[in-house]
Order: sequence, then C-alpha cells, then structure tokens
Amino acid sequence: MAAVSINKTAMVAVTIREGAKNLNRPLSEMAQIDHFWRVKTLRFVIIPQLVPYLFAAARNGLAVIWKTVLVVEFLGRSNGIGFQIHLYFQMFDVATVMAYSFGFVAVMGVIEYAILQPIERRMTRWRA
Repeated sequence: MAAVSINKTAMVAVTIREGAKNLNRPLSEMAQIDHFWRVKTLRFVIIPQLVPYLFAAARNGLAVIWKTVLVVEFLGRSNGIGFQIHLYFQMFDVATVMAYSFGFVAVMGVIEYAILQPIERRMTRWRA
C-alpha cells in the first residue's frame, strides 16, 4: 500500500499544482482587500476553485492504483483478483477472465457514479 501511495503522490501533486496555477487572482485579491483570514480564504476562495482538480486527481488515482494492485497480484501474490485473472488466463478460460474484468469495471462504476459524482456535484453547486 505504501508503494502504491508513493507512486501516485507525484501525479496528484502535479494535478493540484496545475489547479493552483489556474486560481482566479481577482478573487484572491478581493479576499485580501476584505481582510479574510487565511483559513477563511482557504475555505471559501482557494479550495472551491481546486475541487475540480482534486476530483480529477482522485479519479486518475483510483484508475492507476487499481491497475497497479492488479498487476502486483498478477505477478507476485498467491491470492487476489489479479492472481485469479492470471490463473484463468493461463487456463484459457476467457469467460471467467471477462467475468472478473466486468466485475472490476462494475465496482469502479459504482465508485464513480454513487460516490464521486454526487460529492463533486455538491461541492461545485456554487458554479451553477
């Protein structure tokens, strides 16, 4: 888990850095003129602008992390979904390989549509 986290950290940092480069300067200046405290500026000005980049990093991270975990299980574990896919692939059992793959895609779809999208809609409703 540590290796996967370390591997993904750079990609998340780059995505968030690009979001920080695109912050709206006039909003930050307005917060400074209105004497917002740093916490208030962070909460109401900076974080709302970074939300799309944070969710892009989360989606990208989930995709890369799951693939990495499957490959690690595929190559070096004696259990797990990656191991099962590899085992059935070696036995030319295409139906089972596809079943595991579709199951994996279904789980990722549930995470995207049932968890990430509702949270993102709620956090970006101020834009509409």
